[in-house]
Amino acid sequence: MKKLLLLFGVCLTSTCAWSQSFMHGAGATAFFEKYKDVESSTTSVGFTYSPRFNFVESESMSVSVGIPISLAFTGSGAYNSREGASESSKLGILINAPVIVNLNFGAGSSPDNENRVGGFIGGGGGFHWGASTDQLDQNGNVKNVGGTTFGYTGNAGVRFAIGDIGNTVEIKASYFKGVNENKMDLIGVGLIYNF
Repeated sequence: MKKLLLLFGVCLTSTCAWSQSFMHGAGATAFFEKYKDVESSTTSVGFTYSPRFNFVESESMSVSVGIPISLAFTGSGAYNSREGASESSKLGILINAPVIVNLNFGAGSSPDNENRVGGFIGGGGGFHWGASTDQLDQNGNVKNVGGTTFGYTGNAGVRFAIGDIGNTVEIKASYFKGVNENKMDLIGVGLIYNF
């Protein structure tokens, strides 16, 4: 194993320039949140700001560390056409902030890459906070879920170059697995414009 890691390190240093680039993007995102022992899932829609720092770059790929911060909202409640929304209407909020190391290739992997199509794949860990809500568990009992969750995350996606100025549009999918008592699963999809 040590020989394999040494070989990987030598390959990185000999074929990649140790350059540093800051890149970022913003866009819309949707999350599907499911807690352990709870029957229903919650859908949230919001915004993502996705900064990243490329710490290794070559002509065709880069390795980056980023924190795609998302703020999303969800709502629930009954609607009465005569009286408007009922008193049980609720607005929920969630914040997702993982630290992710990505392998980027093709379009959008670095500011100088001229490819028209590219992608990325990576993983890491992070923080998730969701407003506490009462939901029915599998036995029909009310269970309070939400709050702070820490866990592991992975993401992958494709990027398409827009025009001749180096900007890209990114289609992204992510998965977050909570490891504390909440045991939450979070699936995310997003559309991000990278500057």
